[in-house]
Amino acid sequence: MTDTAHLDVTDTGWLTTFQDLGRTDTERRGVPSGGAADQHSAAVANILVGNRRGAPLIESMGGELAIVPDVDVLVAVTGTPSRVTVGGAHVDSWTPVVVPAGHELRISEGGLGARSYLAINGLLAVERFLGSAAPDARMGFGQVIARGSEIRVDTGFHGFDRTFFDQSLFRFPVPRLAFDEKPWTIDVLPSDQLVGIPGMRELVAESIYTVTDRSNHVGLRLNGPVLHPDDRTEIVSHGVPIGALEVPHADELIVLGRYRSLTAGYPIIGFATRTSLAMLGQAGPGRELRFRWVDRDRAVHAARAVEGELQKLESVVSDAFVALGVPTTFSRALDCAQII
Repeated sequence: MTDTAHLDVTDTGWLTTFQDLGRTDTERRGVPSGGAADQHSAAVANILVGNRRGAPLIESMGGELAIVPDVDVLVAVTGTPSRVTVGGAHVDSWTPVVVPAGHELRISEGGLGARSYLAINGLLAVERFLGSAAPDARMGFGQVIARGSEIRVDTGFHGFDRTFFDQSLFRFPVPRLAFDEKPWTIDVLPSDQLVGIPGMRELVAESIYTVTDRSNHVGLRLNGPVLHPDDRTEIVSHGVPIGALEVPHADELIVLGRYRSLTAGYPIIGFATRTSLAMLGQAGPGRELRFRWVDRDRAVHAARAVEGELQKLESVVSDAFVALGVPTTFSRALDCAQII
């Protein structure tokens, strides 16, 4: 039986929105795919509560997010390292957690990454634009969650007994992101246009780049050394993948994000690999990045390894939840193409 849970939002981050893994087949109409900046953390959060990977969830950037449900709900918090409490008591992130009715769940971000993700077992009651809950401010679809608002979730979760032990109930094989204080290493594939800027490959490999406060959902703007093409040959604007490394006329490097459009005629020197996109989605102002050139075989092998970890997690969670009577809505076929 499915009931509607009501969750009061008692605090929000600097920007808290509804999200999912983004739109499909819309870029040919000029609408970016959008979706969670850190697709890996969003997918894992949903898996941990028994939802399909692409189900709507909550993305919060900066500050603290807090909610109070009117019934028991099953949640998971992933993304940037955070202090997570239920009723003031510390609980783990990157694992399923029961929030009892009337108790406040609070997520206090630690600052190593930019975004946290909150998934709730069931289906969030959210509006959709072109089939997705992901925001698109340019199209007037903001999806911003405000303090004092109410979130509704249709859920079949009715709790489960924990009479045999008090420690954390689950020990799932969760593929967490690795956050640290040192410069993050981003794997990139070279593009054909890289050879048109002599010395750029070596310069990028040897340098450290810093995310600036001029970054946004369209892309990360990075301070650091760059070179420009020797000639003035015009480059025709064209569509590019998420994670493309662009060299504009200014002395900076841009990594295009999930709301990018065309190149504007600037050279594209490389592409961040799929497994690096999650960390780029967590890179906030001041974050230092290093770029490491890799070949296609290495990039594909890494992506397949992560996909294998996610499928293993889905299988283990599914078995555990069936045993506990917790409802799941896994649908890998729909979501695999969208993940990282």
